[in-house]
Amino acid sequence: MSDAPETLDPADWDAHRAVAHRMVDDAVDYIRDVRSRPVWQDMPPEVRARLREGVPENGQPIHEVYRQIAADVLPYPMGNIHPRFWMWYMGASNFTGALGDFLAAILGSNLGGGDHAAAEIDNQVVGWMKEMVGYPATASGTLVSGGSMANLIGLTVARNTMSGIDLREMGIPALTAPMRLYGSDQIHSCHRIAVEAMGLGNRALRRVPSDAACRMDLSALRTAIAEDRETGLHPACVIATAGTVNTGAIDDLEAIADLCASEGLWMHVDGCIGALLAIAPKGSALVRGIARADSIALDPHKWLHAPFEVGCALVRDAAAHLETFSVTPEYLEAAPRGIASGAWLHDFGLQTSRGFRALKVWMALKEHGLPKFGRLVDQDLAHARYLSDRIEATPELTLCFPTVINIVCFRYDPGGLSETALKRLNTEIMVQMQEAGIAAVSDTTVQGRHCLRAAINNHRTIPSDLDLLAQEAVRLGHAFVPEAAAD
Repeated sequence: MSDAPETLDPADWDAHRAVAHRMVDDAVDYIRDVRSRPVWQDMPPEVRARLREGVPENGQPIHEVYRQIAADVLPYPMGNIHPRFWMWYMGASNFTGALGDFLAAILGSNLGGGDHAAAEIDNQVVGWMKEMVGYPATASGTLVSGGSMANLIGLTVARNTMSGIDLREMGIPALTAPMRLYGSDQIHSCHRIAVEAMGLGNRALRRVPSDAACRMDLSALRTAIAEDRETGLHPACVIATAGTVNTGAIDDLEAIADLCASEGLWMHVDGCIGALLAIAPKGSALVRGIARADSIALDPHKWLHAPFEVGCALVRDAAAHLETFSVTPEYLEAAPRGIASGAWLHDFGLQTSRGFRALKVWMALKEHGLPKFGRLVDQDLAHARYLSDRIEATPELTLCFPTVINIVCFRYDPGGLSETALKRLNTEIMVQMQEAGIAAVSDTTVQGRHCLRAAINNHRTIPSDLDLLAQEAVRLGHAFVPEAAAD
């Protein structure tokens, strides 16, 4: 063996230090000046070509690698840190959290388990999440990649707990009756993926009609449960939504908790959009009853603005959570002392290897304090009301659904156009705003009405940004009306 084996450590630490310092300086400028750049811009063909080259055979100096990042990556982001990005429901990140991700990567810790500081931070952040939604300290939880995985974790615990058998050992074929889960017709698509991944099949998820406000119809829910019992099915879980992805509607959590208690059902709350309303001075009443849930999914990378990615699954019954995932092979047995004496965090989810997601959340909360994040939630609610008022005061714009939280559904409607023409018109408005780098909104169709959707989950947004959105929607609508009206 050579006395100087190959390593990935730099041969010249000072050269790497210089590039690292330049990256930090550029990053500060990039975020500080984000408002001066387009929200989004298309990549030129030559940039796409470079980003589709095959695996490199020969290495390059680190400054050359960074030069390509500066030229080919930084100018072409998705745009969600920009103050006029309201497209999909995601946070706007924060600089301190980015530093946390950098330090987490430097440590390189595997959060599957072990006795080390990263594991303590992870446990502390999960504890903070429990406090935020009103869960007891005895509850359980785990950090995951995002809302889809957090919902899968909660629903898997629900499936196993409510099955009435040792489902881990015996499997789905041993169920004495097919299980049923219930959610509104506004439920996020990740729940379908979850029930399919759990082996229950899409038919196990019964979609309950929503009312005019897009909330789950409780009378219809009761009827569905009764019908399923009568036909020999096994009602097991109600998935309540705290903030639907289309309109931000919040199911009646208190009433659903009462129903689940009387029917003996598991109550899971998909709170990936709205659970953190619980920390807002003015908005917390909107999610009254959330702490009564048996499990909750939430996303720190939304209203805590953590850099992607970090979600959180909380389970009230810690023993049920552990029993759903825990496996202890001989190579993962705890030791009485040393590194392997710590808690095995992989026992609470599907990943044996886990990154240090908690540090970026921990650092931002330490810097700003929880009340500031609560005020930012209320600020987003206020901005949504401001935009809604602006839309209602503009004759050519129509508010499609009442604004409940921070999602505003609207469209340009000059009158006299069919639904097909209105969809074509508003889709063009949306795309042209994106291509011009002005603003980013998405679109959706709810209860048969196509609309534009502004999800204002952005701590950099100010009222003048929303004024610009309304103005541009009208301007682009005027320009495109003749073409949209044509057959």
